[in-house]
Amino acid sequence: MSETPTQTKKARVNLRRPDVMERVTAEVAVHFHSMIVEKLRDRGGKISVGNTTVLLAEQFGFCYGVERAIDLAYASRRVFPENRIFLIGEIIHNPDVNHHLREMGIVSLPWQEMDASYDDLTEDDVVIVPAFGSPTKFMNKVEERGCYLVDTTCGDVMKVWRRVRGYAKDGFTSIIHGKSNHEETQATASRALGEAGDGHYLIVLTLADVDYVCHYMRHGGDKVEFLTRFKGAFSNGFDPELHLEKVGVANQTTMLKSETEEIQRRIRKATIDRDGSEVSFKMFDTICGATQERQDALFEMLRKPMDLLLVVGGYNSSNTAHLVEIAEPELPTFFIRDASCIKSLEEIVHYDLHQRETKTSDYSRLFSEERAVTFGITAGASCPNNLIEEVLLKIFELRGVSHETLELA
Repeated sequence: MSETPTQTKKARVNLRRPDVMERVTAEVAVHFHSMIVEKLRDRGGKISVGNTTVLLAEQFGFCYGVERAIDLAYASRRVFPENRIFLIGEIIHNPDVNHHLREMGIVSLPWQEMDASYDDLTEDDVVIVPAFGSPTKFMNKVEERGCYLVDTTCGDVMKVWRRVRGYAKDGFTSIIHGKSNHEETQATASRALGEAGDGHYLIVLTLADVDYVCHYMRHGGDKVEFLTRFKGAFSNGFDPELHLEKVGVANQTTMLKSETEEIQRRIRKATIDRDGSEVSFKMFDTICGATQERQDALFEMLRKPMDLLLVVGGYNSSNTAHLVEIAEPELPTFFIRDASCIKSLEEIVHYDLHQRETKTSDYSRLFSEERAVTFGITAGASCPNNLIEEVLLKIFELRGVSHETLELA
Protein backbone atom coordinates (compact mmCIF):
# COMPACT_ATOMS: atom_id res chain seq x y z
CA MET A 1 0.00 0.00 0.00
CA SER A 2 1.38 3.37 -0.97
CA GLU A 3 1.88 6.17 1.49
CA THR A 4 -0.64 8.98 1.77
CA PRO A 5 0.44 12.00 -0.34
CA THR A 6 1.25 15.12 1.63
CA GLN A 7 1.16 17.73 -1.14
CA THR A 8 -1.39 20.53 -1.16
CA LYS A 9 -4.65 20.27 -3.02
CA LYS A 10 -4.24 20.44 -6.80
CA ALA A 11 -5.33 23.50 -8.69
CA ARG A 12 -8.48 23.04 -10.75
CA VAL A 13 -7.83 21.89 -14.32
CA ASN A 14 -9.77 23.58 -17.12
CA LEU A 15 -11.41 20.73 -19.05
CA ARG A 16 -13.58 23.03 -21.14
CA ARG A 17 -10.89 24.37 -23.42
CA PRO A 18 -12.29 25.11 -26.90
CA ASP A 19 -10.00 22.60 -28.58
CA VAL A 20 -11.04 19.88 -26.13
CA MET A 21 -14.77 20.58 -26.21
CA GLU A 22 -14.86 20.69 -30.02
CA ARG A 23 -13.63 17.11 -30.11
CA VAL A 24 -15.83 16.03 -27.18
CA THR A 25 -18.95 17.49 -28.78
CA ALA A 26 -18.27 15.56 -31.96
CA GLU A 27 -17.67 12.28 -30.10
CA VAL A 28 -20.76 12.63 -27.93
CA ALA A 29 -22.87 13.42 -31.01
CA VAL A 30 -21.68 10.26 -32.75
CA HIS A 31 -22.38 8.08 -29.72
CA PHE A 32 -25.64 9.48 -28.37
CA HIS A 33 -27.43 11.92 -30.71
CA SER A 34 -30.13 11.12 -33.27
CA MET A 35 -31.08 13.24 -36.28
CA ILE A 36 -34.32 11.29 -36.69
CA VAL A 37 -35.41 11.95 -33.11
CA GLU A 38 -34.52 15.63 -33.35
CA LYS A 39 -36.50 16.02 -36.58
CA LEU A 40 -39.46 14.20 -35.06
CA ARG A 41 -39.29 16.36 -31.95
CA ASP A 42 -39.37 19.47 -34.16
CA ARG A 43 -42.48 18.13 -35.89
CA GLY A 44 -44.40 17.82 -32.62
CA GLY A 45 -43.30 14.31 -31.73
CA LYS A 46 -45.74 12.37 -33.94
CA ILE A 47 -45.18 10.24 -37.02
CA SER A 48 -47.62 7.96 -38.86
CA VAL A 49 -46.80 5.55 -41.66
CA GLY A 50 -49.55 3.25 -42.87
CA ASN A 51 -51.44 1.92 -39.86
CA THR A 52 -48.61 2.59 -37.39
CA THR A 53 -48.28 5.78 -35.33
CA VAL A 54 -45.55 6.66 -32.84
CA LEU A 55 -45.86 9.49 -30.32
CA LEU A 56 -42.93 10.92 -28.38
CA ALA A 57 -43.41 12.71 -25.07
CA GLU A 58 -42.78 16.44 -25.27
CA GLN A 59 -39.88 16.09 -22.81
CA PHE A 60 -37.64 13.02 -22.63
CA GLY A 61 -34.01 11.95 -22.69
CA PHE A 62 -30.82 13.68 -21.58
CA CYS A 63 -31.16 16.69 -19.30
CA TYR A 64 -28.53 19.44 -19.00
CA GLY A 65 -26.97 17.90 -15.89
CA VAL A 66 -26.51 14.54 -17.61
CA GLU A 67 -25.08 16.15 -20.76
CA ARG A 68 -22.63 18.14 -18.64
CA ALA A 69 -21.51 15.03 -16.73
CA ILE A 70 -20.90 13.07 -19.93
CA ASP A 71 -19.05 15.98 -21.55
CA LEU A 72 -16.74 16.30 -18.54
CA ALA A 73 -16.08 12.56 -18.45
CA TYR A 74 -15.16 12.55 -22.15
CA ALA A 75 -13.06 15.70 -21.70
CA SER A 76 -11.11 14.14 -18.84
CA ARG A 77 -9.76 11.50 -21.19
CA ARG A 78 -8.75 14.14 -23.76
CA VAL A 79 -7.01 16.37 -21.19
CA PHE A 80 -5.37 13.40 -19.42
CA PRO A 81 -4.62 10.97 -22.28
CA GLU A 82 -1.93 9.02 -20.40
CA ASN A 83 -3.25 9.14 -16.81
CA ARG A 84 -5.28 6.49 -15.09
CA ILE A 85 -8.89 7.71 -14.81
CA PHE A 86 -11.37 6.40 -12.28
CA LEU A 87 -15.07 6.98 -11.73
CA ILE A 88 -16.87 6.63 -8.40
CA GLY A 89 -19.66 4.21 -9.32
CA GLU A 90 -21.47 5.07 -12.57
CA ILE A 91 -21.57 8.47 -14.30
CA ILE A 92 -25.36 8.09 -14.78
CA HIS A 93 -27.76 5.15 -14.69
CA ASN A 94 -27.55 4.09 -18.31
CA PRO A 95 -25.60 0.98 -19.35
CA ASP A 96 -24.91 2.25 -22.88
CA VAL A 97 -23.26 5.44 -21.61
CA ASN A 98 -21.23 3.62 -18.98
CA HIS A 99 -20.11 1.07 -21.59
CA HIS A 100 -18.62 3.86 -23.72
CA LEU A 101 -16.69 5.20 -20.72
CA ARG A 102 -15.26 1.76 -20.00
CA GLU A 103 -14.12 1.54 -23.62
CA MET A 104 -12.23 4.81 -23.03
CA GLY A 105 -10.33 3.16 -20.19
CA ILE A 106 -12.28 4.84 -17.37
CA VAL A 107 -12.45 2.39 -14.45
CA SER A 108 -15.31 2.31 -11.95
CA LEU A 109 -14.55 2.39 -8.24
CA PRO A 110 -17.02 1.00 -5.67
CA TRP A 111 -19.32 3.65 -4.21
CA GLN A 112 -21.13 1.79 -1.41
CA GLU A 113 -18.07 0.63 0.51
CA MET A 114 -14.54 1.95 0.31
CA ASP A 115 -12.07 -0.82 -0.49
CA ALA A 116 -8.30 -0.98 -0.96
CA SER A 117 -8.53 0.45 -4.49
CA TYR A 118 -8.92 3.91 -2.95
CA ASP A 119 -5.66 3.49 -1.04
CA ASP A 120 -3.92 2.67 -4.32
CA LEU A 121 -4.83 6.02 -5.89
CA THR A 122 -1.90 8.32 -6.62
CA GLU A 123 -1.42 12.02 -7.25
CA ASP A 124 -1.25 11.34 -11.00
CA ASP A 125 -4.67 9.67 -11.10
CA VAL A 126 -7.89 11.37 -12.17
CA VAL A 127 -11.12 10.66 -10.27
CA ILE A 128 -14.52 11.55 -11.69
CA VAL A 129 -17.45 12.21 -9.35
CA PRO A 130 -20.75 11.16 -10.98
CA ALA A 131 -23.81 13.33 -11.62
CA PHE A 132 -25.40 11.98 -8.42
CA GLY A 133 -22.52 13.27 -6.31
CA SER A 134 -20.68 11.11 -3.80
CA PRO A 135 -20.71 10.72 0.01
CA THR A 136 -18.26 12.98 1.81
CA LYS A 137 -16.05 10.11 3.00
CA PHE A 138 -15.22 9.24 -0.62
CA MET A 139 -14.57 12.87 -1.51
CA ASN A 140 -12.29 13.26 1.50
CA LYS A 141 -10.39 10.11 0.59
CA VAL A 142 -9.79 11.23 -3.01
CA GLU A 143 -8.58 14.62 -1.81
CA GLU A 144 -6.33 12.93 0.74
CA ARG A 145 -4.75 10.88 -2.03
CA GLY A 146 -3.98 14.07 -3.96
CA CYS A 147 -5.77 13.05 -7.16
CA TYR A 148 -7.04 15.29 -9.92
CA LEU A 149 -10.77 15.66 -9.26
CA VAL A 150 -13.42 16.03 -11.98
CA ASP A 151 -16.68 16.79 -10.20
CA THR A 152 -19.77 16.36 -12.41
CA THR A 153 -22.32 16.60 -9.57
CA CYS A 154 -25.61 18.04 -10.81
CA GLY A 155 -26.42 21.56 -9.60
CA ASP A 156 -29.89 20.48 -8.45
CA VAL A 157 -28.32 17.87 -6.19
CA MET A 158 -25.96 20.43 -4.67
CA LYS A 159 -28.94 22.69 -3.89
CA VAL A 160 -30.35 19.89 -1.74
CA TRP A 161 -27.00 19.53 0.01
CA ARG A 162 -27.02 23.21 0.94
CA ARG A 163 -30.49 22.81 2.43
CA VAL A 164 -29.72 19.74 4.55
CA ARG A 165 -26.51 21.36 5.81
CA GLY A 166 -28.69 24.27 6.86
CA TYR A 167 -31.05 21.91 8.66
CA ALA A 168 -28.15 20.41 10.60
CA LYS A 169 -26.81 23.85 11.50
CA ASP A 170 -30.23 24.80 12.91
CA GLY A 171 -30.60 21.55 14.84
CA PHE A 172 -33.19 20.00 12.51
CA THR A 173 -33.16 16.33 11.49
CA SER A 174 -33.37 15.80 7.72
CA ILE A 175 -36.15 13.44 6.68
CA ILE A 176 -35.05 12.44 3.19
CA HIS A 177 -37.56 11.01 0.71
CA GLY A 178 -35.48 8.63 -1.37
CA LYS A 179 -34.05 5.18 -1.89
CA SER A 180 -31.57 4.44 0.88
CA ASN A 181 -29.34 2.41 -1.47
CA HIS A 182 -29.20 5.10 -4.16
CA GLU A 183 -25.97 7.03 -4.77
CA GLU A 184 -27.62 10.44 -4.61
CA THR A 185 -29.50 9.71 -1.38
CA GLN A 186 -26.34 8.43 0.27
CA ALA A 187 -24.47 11.56 -0.85
CA THR A 188 -27.24 13.80 0.51
CA ALA A 189 -27.40 11.89 3.79
CA SER A 190 -23.68 12.46 4.34
CA ARG A 191 -24.21 16.24 3.95
CA ALA A 192 -27.15 16.11 6.38
CA LEU A 193 -24.65 15.40 9.14
CA GLY A 194 -23.56 19.05 8.80
CA GLU A 195 -20.16 20.67 8.94
CA ALA A 196 -19.61 19.51 12.53
CA GLY A 197 -20.78 15.95 11.80
CA ASP A 198 -23.37 16.00 14.58
CA GLY A 199 -26.51 16.31 12.44
CA HIS A 200 -29.05 13.54 11.87
CA TYR A 201 -31.14 12.11 9.07
CA LEU A 202 -33.86 9.54 8.44
CA ILE A 203 -34.56 8.14 4.96
CA VAL A 204 -38.15 7.24 4.04
CA LEU A 205 -39.33 5.69 0.79
CA THR A 206 -43.06 5.01 0.91
CA LEU A 207 -46.15 6.76 2.25
CA ALA A 208 -46.47 3.82 4.66
CA ASP A 209 -43.02 4.72 6.03
CA VAL A 210 -44.12 8.31 6.46
CA ASP A 211 -47.38 7.38 8.20
CA TYR A 212 -45.38 5.26 10.64
CA VAL A 213 -43.05 8.20 11.36
CA CYS A 214 -45.99 10.59 11.74
CA HIS A 215 -47.71 8.27 14.20
CA TYR A 216 -44.51 8.13 16.23
CA MET A 217 -44.25 11.92 16.17
CA ARG A 218 -47.80 12.27 17.48
CA HIS A 219 -48.00 9.41 19.95
CA GLY A 220 -44.53 7.96 20.53
CA GLY A 221 -44.00 4.23 20.23
CA ASP A 222 -41.59 1.33 20.44
CA LYS A 223 -38.12 2.73 19.78
CA VAL A 224 -36.57 -0.68 19.08
CA GLU A 225 -39.30 -1.44 16.54
CA PHE A 226 -38.74 1.96 14.89
CA LEU A 227 -35.00 1.45 14.54
CA THR A 228 -35.50 -2.09 13.24
CA ARG A 229 -37.95 -0.91 10.58
CA PHE A 230 -35.56 1.77 9.30
CA LYS A 231 -32.32 -0.16 9.76
CA GLY A 232 -29.64 1.24 7.46
CA ALA A 233 -31.70 4.36 6.74
CA PHE A 234 -30.72 6.68 9.59
CA SER A 235 -27.64 8.42 10.98
CA ASN A 236 -25.40 7.00 13.69
CA GLY A 237 -26.87 7.75 17.11
CA PHE A 238 -30.32 8.56 15.71
CA ASP A 239 -32.97 8.43 18.44
CA PRO A 240 -36.59 8.88 17.31
CA GLU A 241 -37.54 10.16 20.75
CA LEU A 242 -35.06 13.03 20.41
CA HIS A 243 -34.40 13.61 16.74
CA LEU A 244 -37.97 13.90 15.47
CA GLU A 245 -38.61 17.00 17.58
CA LYS A 246 -37.45 19.33 14.81
CA VAL A 247 -37.53 18.04 11.24
CA GLY A 248 -36.87 19.30 7.73
CA VAL A 249 -38.00 17.40 4.65
CA ALA A 250 -35.67 16.93 1.67
CA ASN A 251 -35.64 14.44 -1.16
CA GLN A 252 -33.69 12.56 -3.75
CA THR A 253 -34.19 14.88 -6.73
CA THR A 254 -35.55 12.15 -9.03
CA MET A 255 -38.49 11.02 -6.92
CA LEU A 256 -42.15 11.21 -7.94
CA LYS A 257 -43.13 14.83 -7.41
CA SER A 258 -46.68 14.18 -6.20
CA GLU A 259 -45.46 11.64 -3.63
CA THR A 260 -42.81 14.00 -2.25
CA GLU A 261 -45.42 16.75 -1.91
CA GLU A 262 -47.74 14.37 -0.06
CA ILE A 263 -44.90 13.39 2.29
CA GLN A 264 -44.25 17.05 3.03
CA ARG A 265 -47.94 17.61 3.76
CA ARG A 266 -48.24 14.63 6.13
CA ILE A 267 -45.13 15.44 8.15
CA ARG A 268 -46.12 19.10 8.42
CA LYS A 269 -49.57 18.03 9.68
CA ALA A 270 -48.02 15.67 12.26
CA THR A 271 -45.79 18.51 13.54
CA ILE A 272 -48.75 20.88 13.89
CA ASP A 273 -50.87 18.21 15.60
CA ARG A 274 -48.10 17.58 18.11
CA ASP A 275 -46.86 21.13 18.73
CA GLY A 276 -49.78 23.34 17.79
CA SER A 277 -47.61 25.12 15.19
CA GLU A 278 -45.14 24.37 12.42
CA VAL A 279 -42.20 26.15 14.01
CA SER A 280 -40.39 22.78 14.26
CA PHE A 281 -40.96 21.94 10.59
CA LYS A 282 -39.11 22.98 7.43
CA MET A 283 -39.48 22.03 3.78
CA PHE A 284 -38.57 23.20 0.28
CA ASP A 285 -39.05 22.00 -3.29
CA THR A 286 -36.05 19.92 -4.34
CA ILE A 287 -37.42 17.89 -7.24
CA CYS A 288 -35.05 18.21 -10.21
CA GLY A 289 -36.51 20.48 -12.89
CA ALA A 290 -35.83 17.95 -15.65
CA THR A 291 -37.46 15.16 -13.65
CA GLN A 292 -40.52 17.32 -13.09
CA GLU A 293 -40.68 18.28 -16.78
CA ARG A 294 -40.57 14.65 -17.89
CA GLN A 295 -43.25 13.65 -15.39
CA ASP A 296 -45.49 16.55 -16.43
CA ALA A 297 -44.95 15.73 -20.12
CA LEU A 298 -45.99 12.13 -19.51
CA PHE A 299 -49.17 13.19 -17.71
CA GLU A 300 -50.00 15.33 -20.74
CA MET A 301 -49.13 12.51 -23.13
CA LEU A 302 -51.48 10.15 -21.30
CA ARG A 303 -54.38 12.34 -22.37
CA LYS A 304 -53.85 11.12 -25.94
CA PRO A 305 -55.13 7.76 -27.22
CA MET A 306 -52.35 5.15 -27.22
CA ASP A 307 -52.35 1.37 -27.32
CA LEU A 308 -49.17 0.94 -25.29
CA LEU A 309 -46.24 2.89 -23.89
CA LEU A 310 -42.56 2.04 -24.02
CA VAL A 311 -40.39 3.64 -21.34
CA VAL A 312 -36.73 3.42 -22.33
CA GLY A 313 -33.77 3.58 -19.95
CA GLY A 314 -31.54 1.87 -17.42
CA TYR A 315 -33.37 -0.39 -14.99
CA ASN A 316 -31.59 1.22 -12.02
CA SER A 317 -32.63 4.73 -13.10
CA SER A 318 -34.90 6.22 -10.44
CA ASN A 319 -36.39 8.99 -12.57
CA THR A 320 -37.15 6.51 -15.36
CA ALA A 321 -38.82 4.06 -12.98
CA HIS A 322 -41.17 6.79 -11.78
CA LEU A 323 -42.31 7.36 -15.36
CA VAL A 324 -43.29 3.68 -15.44
CA GLU A 325 -45.19 4.08 -12.15
CA ILE A 326 -47.14 7.02 -13.57
CA ALA A 327 -48.14 5.22 -16.77
CA GLU A 328 -48.85 1.68 -15.57
CA PRO A 329 -52.34 2.39 -14.17
CA GLU A 330 -53.38 4.04 -17.45
CA LEU A 331 -52.34 1.65 -20.22
CA PRO A 332 -50.07 -1.32 -21.02
CA THR A 333 -46.56 -0.06 -20.16
CA PHE A 334 -43.24 -1.77 -20.78
CA PHE A 335 -39.94 -0.66 -19.21
CA ILE A 336 -37.22 -1.62 -21.70
CA ARG A 337 -33.47 -1.02 -21.71
CA ASP A 338 -33.13 -0.64 -25.49
CA ALA A 339 -34.47 -1.85 -28.84
CA SER A 340 -33.03 -5.35 -28.37
CA CYS A 341 -35.76 -5.95 -25.77
CA ILE A 342 -38.40 -5.84 -28.50
CA LYS A 343 -38.03 -9.37 -29.83
CA SER A 344 -41.11 -9.37 -32.08
CA LEU A 345 -44.72 -8.22 -32.13
CA GLU A 346 -45.44 -11.17 -29.86
CA GLU A 347 -42.57 -11.07 -27.38
CA ILE A 348 -40.99 -8.27 -25.35
CA VAL A 349 -38.37 -8.37 -22.59
CA HIS A 350 -39.01 -5.74 -19.93
CA TYR A 351 -38.33 -4.91 -16.30
CA ASP A 352 -41.07 -5.54 -13.74
CA LEU A 353 -40.80 -2.88 -11.02
CA HIS A 354 -42.96 -4.84 -8.63
CA GLN A 355 -41.12 -8.15 -8.91
CA ARG A 356 -37.80 -6.32 -9.42
CA GLU A 357 -36.79 -8.65 -12.21
CA THR A 358 -36.57 -8.84 -15.98
CA LYS A 359 -39.34 -10.85 -17.58
CA THR A 360 -40.53 -11.84 -21.04
CA SER A 361 -44.16 -11.13 -21.92
CA ASP A 362 -46.45 -12.00 -24.78
CA TYR A 363 -48.06 -8.73 -25.86
CA SER A 364 -49.47 -9.93 -29.18
CA ARG A 365 -53.02 -9.15 -28.00
CA LEU A 366 -52.19 -5.48 -28.65
CA PHE A 367 -51.53 -6.03 -32.36
CA SER A 368 -53.03 -7.32 -35.57
CA GLU A 369 -51.93 -6.81 -39.15
CA GLU A 370 -55.09 -4.90 -40.05
CA ARG A 371 -55.53 -2.82 -36.92
CA ALA A 372 -54.05 0.65 -36.60
CA VAL A 373 -51.73 0.85 -33.57
CA THR A 374 -50.37 3.85 -31.68
CA PHE A 375 -47.15 3.44 -29.69
CA GLY A 376 -46.02 5.99 -27.12
CA ILE A 377 -42.35 6.40 -26.24
CA THR A 378 -40.77 8.29 -23.38
CA ALA A 379 -37.48 8.08 -21.51
CA GLY A 380 -35.84 9.34 -18.36
CA ALA A 381 -33.18 12.02 -18.09
CA SER A 382 -30.36 9.49 -18.44
CA CYS A 383 -31.41 7.93 -21.76
CA PRO A 384 -29.62 9.08 -24.95
CA ASN A 385 -31.53 9.84 -28.14
CA ASN A 386 -29.73 7.15 -30.13
CA LEU A 387 -31.51 4.52 -28.04
CA ILE A 388 -34.85 6.22 -28.70
CA GLU A 389 -34.10 6.13 -32.44
CA GLU A 390 -33.29 2.43 -32.34
CA VAL A 391 -36.59 1.69 -30.58
CA LEU A 392 -38.48 3.81 -33.11
CA LEU A 393 -36.86 2.03 -36.05
CA LYS A 394 -37.49 -1.39 -34.51
CA ILE A 395 -41.20 -0.66 -34.07
CA PHE A 396 -41.67 0.39 -37.69
CA GLU A 397 -39.51 -2.45 -38.98
CA LEU A 398 -41.67 -5.01 -37.17
CA ARG A 399 -44.76 -3.28 -38.55
CA GLY A 400 -43.40 -3.65 -42.09
CA VAL A 401 -42.04 -0.12 -42.59
CA SER A 402 -38.47 0.17 -43.87
CA HIS A 403 -35.87 2.63 -42.60
CA GLU A 404 -35.88 4.36 -45.99
CA THR A 405 -39.67 4.77 -45.98
CA LEU A 406 -39.55 6.11 -42.46
CA GLU A 407 -36.90 8.71 -43.37
CA LEU A 408 -38.99 9.86 -46.34
CA ALA A 409 -42.01 10.21 -44.06
